[in-house]
Amino acid sequence: MVAITTPDSHQFPWYVRLFFWNQKRRYGKVLDPARLWGRTPKVFAGLALLYGALARRSSPIEPALRTLITVRVSQINWCSFCVDVNAATALKRGVSEEKLLAIAAFRDSALFSEQKNSALAYAEAMTFTGRHSSQEDFAKLRVHFSDDAIIELTALIGFQNLSSKFNAALQVPLQGFCAVMPPPAQNCEQA
Repeated sequence: MVAITTPDSHQFPWYVRLFFWNQKRRYGKVLDPARLWGRTPKVFAGLALLYGALARRSSPIEPALRTLITVRVSQINWCSFCVDVNAATALKRGVSEEKLLAIAAFRDSALFSEQKNSALAYAEAMTFTGRHSSQEDFAKLRVHFSDDAIIELTALIGFQNLSSKFNAALQVPLQGFCAVMPPPAQNCEQA
């Protein structure tokens, strides 16, 4: 990290350290963004609760699609860390390397279903500056998702925009989770 660092000696409250312990168990190390968010413990706790709600098993958005969306939003926002960790998660969730490498061109790829195309197009409409969702976007979404699922999809995209913009602004580097994804800047138009 170039902008702000958090030394290991920084004093974190017990509930932040508990979250760090869980990350070590899951990823083998504490993630750099967690150390940064942990410097504002109450905000971090709220963020962790929101992430947990969006990542729950009973979500109406299937795990592989959630991950494809987080990768695409991360590419657009130039968050190398997010592309790295989310691409690794995508592979664990059964997304092929071929699909990961084609995600920026999903509209022109036969690898993506109409459902995934509609969700990824909506993610782009929410993420690219100067764009917004249209009635056509919602019509395509409603073919595949209930209104409640669309609300949750919107929350997921909003969360990933927050997370990836935070990490990109603070120049959080890759942590070496996935060798498959090229850097975000090579996969997207200007946001």
